[in-house]
Amino acid sequence: MINALQMASILMEMVVAFLAVMLAVSKKKQYGWFIAFTYLIYVFYDLVHLLKLDISSDLLYFVFFAATVSILWAIWNIILEA
Repeated sequence: MINALQMASILMEMVVAFLAVMLAVSKKKQYGWFIAFTYLIYVFYDLVHLLKLDISSDLLYFVFFAATVSILWAIWNIILEA
């Protein structure tokens, strides 16, 4: 059950990343790239845990921090545009 939920979450994260790329390309919204980057990091992070890959926890902390900065930048730019 947990693996099914985790897989569903990963698939939805991939859809969000794809839609964000579409937003960046078709609507010319730069923040779409940052949203896509954030969600691709989430996919990577979840796959590391699902597949029990031997990735340094320091690297994972850095990668997750990059995702947080990325989504913060995207949201800030969405607010500025509104």
